[in-house]
Amino acid sequence: MNDEKANKSSGDDSFAELFEKTQLRDNYLEPGQKVEAVIVKITRDWIFLDLGGKTEGYLDRKELADEEDNISIKEGDRIVVYFVSSRDSEKLFTTKIGVGDSARNYMKEVWQNGIPIEGIVDREVKGGFEINLIGGMRGFCPYSQVGQHRSEKEKDYIGRRMSFRIIEYGNQGRSIVLSSRVIQEEQKKNDEEALKATLREGMIVTGTVVSIKDFGAFLDIGGIEGLLPIFEIEWDRVEDIHDHLFIGQELNVAITSLDLRKNRIRLSLKATLSDPWDDIWAKYPEGSYHTGTIVTLTEFGAFVKLGPGVDGLIHISKLRWGKRITHPRDVVEKGQLIEVKVDKIEKEQKKIYLSIVTIELQEDDTRTYEKDSNADYRKYIENSTTSIGSLGEIMKKKMERRRG
Repeated sequence: MNDEKANKSSGDDSFAELFEKTQLRDNYLEPGQKVEAVIVKITRDWIFLDLGGKTEGYLDRKELADEEDNISIKEGDRIVVYFVSSRDSEKLFTTKIGVGDSARNYMKEVWQNGIPIEGIVDREVKGGFEINLIGGMRGFCPYSQVGQHRSEKEKDYIGRRMSFRIIEYGNQGRSIVLSSRVIQEEQKKNDEEALKATLREGMIVTGTVVSIKDFGAFLDIGGIEGLLPIFEIEWDRVEDIHDHLFIGQELNVAITSLDLRKNRIRLSLKATLSDPWDDIWAKYPEGSYHTGTIVTLTEFGAFVKLGPGVDGLIHISKLRWGKRITHPRDVVEKGQLIEVKVDKIEKEQKKIYLSIVTIELQEDDTRTYEKDSNADYRKYIENSTTSIGSLGEIMKKKMERRRG
């Protein structure tokens, strides 16, 4: 065997990289330590390895041979091996972790360095699962550590190959507690960071509704949750969010606001839909007549819904024909169907000013309306006039005259 070792190749400069990769220092290896090696010579009984940094070793050829003594590897190939022992400066390696000290030493190294390890869920035991590990060793994974969400039935885990991290190691490897949950959480975090790097305001993403609240819905957009506010669902007013969304629903939404430092992402569904204000001049030209529904009453006027996403304002000065009123509710009510005329459009501000078709303004009211029409719906206008009848009576008479 010594003659065979004397004839093996010394390798080349690329072994320096291999040395850095395996992090071998001063040729010191722990039993069970996993390393990468280059095959430098194959003989009848042995496979000789170069691990870089003047570290050499050998491997029993039988480990890689089939029943007919054929092997599929060749000189120059790289393989993963585990250190077994050192005799007379000759290091013996294996491709398989066996039972006993070799397996326990390897498992200890895995635990100390936080290295993930694969295992197979063997059976359910009290409080969790028994896991088959490499080298015939066994570990215990509590229910709370099997996954991020225990949505699956326990029996569905049996026989599954999973990645674990050793969170407790005791009694020389006879007591090993495992967690797959920490692996999954780390992967989720890595996926989130990778996704965040690709997100930009204005981009369209696909999200799944995972939670619905009165103020909006939370969507999963690939591992990260974003908020879809209720007013961003559609251009029209949404009264009950449950009439529009359901858990599990997939939506294409636009990112309208992005604050990755605070993990705040705001989404919009209506931003992916055509804006009803784009053709506002064609649908509701100034001077045109329409039938709408009163949807909101404020101290400065009544808002009328003309169509999806389009509301107009009837200023309070347009409601008090010859009558002193303190609030629009004195003459109209929410939900009332009403005929209106489009007086003015401010497209950039998305404002439409309306008047009721069946009311003729007095001259002083007209001046007041023109003066305050651009007050951004905030200023309350109050003029004293002499009452000559209720708005309902006036409208009724006007409608009767029209029918006649």
